[in-house]
Amino acid sequence: MTDYYEAFDISPVPPPGPDATPPEIYRGIYGMPMFVTVPTPDLAASVNFWTRGLGFIDLFTVPGQVTHLRRWAFQDALLVPTGALPAPSTVSIGFSCVLSQVDEIAEACSALAPGCTTGPRQIPWNTVELEVVTPENSRVIMTAARPLDPDSAEARYLEASGFTLPKG
Repeated sequence: MTDYYEAFDISPVPPPGPDATPPEIYRGIYGMPMFVTVPTPDLAASVNFWTRGLGFIDLFTVPGQVTHLRRWAFQDALLVPTGALPAPSTVSIGFSCVLSQVDEIAEACSALAPGCTTGPRQIPWNTVELEVVTPENSRVIMTAARPLDPDSAEARYLEASGFTLPKG
């Protein structure tokens, strides 16, 4: 492949930086390239937690069958009653956010379900992550990119590997 594209041209995730602002909630309809289906024993409680804690919107609901939740474009979750699926396995899913949202999400989730968060913590791959365990026992990782220090070992490695680093 000889064509390279700036990933931020097609992604709703803004380039990392101290002034990064989150994109608007995306309400359009598209063919979802990725989504997670999360079984829950209490659909209403799960919708409440995901919307009030994690900042999703209820894009649409088929009462008693499914609630389609969304944050940014390509961040979709379908909540379904436990009986609608085979026995659930552990669900772990990551969603992007910006640094300024991490603490507010932690506070909102902790207010709804005390003790449900771990972190935030800095991760070696240049992110800050907040782990949230939802009422249906799903593990949600909210991930915010940290600005890359151009003089860091990580930046030198990326440049040596042929990546073009953002100027900024």
